[in-house]
Amino acid sequence: MSKESQRIVELKLPEDQSQLLGVKSQNDEKAEAFTSAFLRRSMPGASLTKIECALVHKAVVLKYHKKAGPKKTKRPKGLSAKQRRELKVFQLKPEHLKYELFLPLHELWKQYVRDLCNGLKPESNPQVIQNKLLKADFHGAVISVDRSKCPSYVGTTGILVQELKHVFKIITKEDKLKVIPKRGSVFSVEIDGFVSHIYGSRFQMRSSERSAKKFKAKGNIDL
Repeated sequence: MSKESQRIVELKLPEDQSQLLGVKSQNDEKAEAFTSAFLRRSMPGASLTKIECALVHKAVVLKYHKKAGPKKTKRPKGLSAKQRRELKVFQLKPEHLKYELFLPLHELWKQYVRDLCNGLKPESNPQVIQNKLLKADFHGAVISVDRSKCPSYVGTTGILVQELKHVFKIITKEDKLKVIPKRGSVFSVEIDGFVSHIYGSRFQMRSSERSAKKFKAKGNIDL
């Protein structure tokens, strides 16, 4: 920097410009104190000699020093699949395996489907209802096994108490928990005279994933 440039930099602001900008020129002592404090904050742990060396070879840009705000708390992570298995989160207790305990859930499910389909009426379009039911939650529905590769499953009827990716868990009127694999089975659900058929081989996904699934109108079903 030339002497003339240094002289211009060190000039005090005129009174009118000082009022316009809202700043005041400081005397040499205050300016030196501010500069020293700024350099110590910007280069913590550096010696005075090192700071002077940096000033000779580099341009220093004065900028606003933002105060550190409160640290953002991280959202706690949910349980992993392994932890859920160890804690037996999805395992039903034997004392809860009572058909009558799930009858209120079945009534809630029927009202849920009626609201989903805007009322089940004789003049309702069966195809529209079928498409809505394919993406619905079936917990609480009365499900029957119409066809299956395993003949012992055919005719099993009960309230769906748990749907996993590959199986339906239903509780029968005899208070027995039946685990029916979806693959190779055809299920039926009846409500207010409408019967919907579920091809388990095409239903191998979680209920939460099914709501965003696009089902094809045609396809081969392997039984």
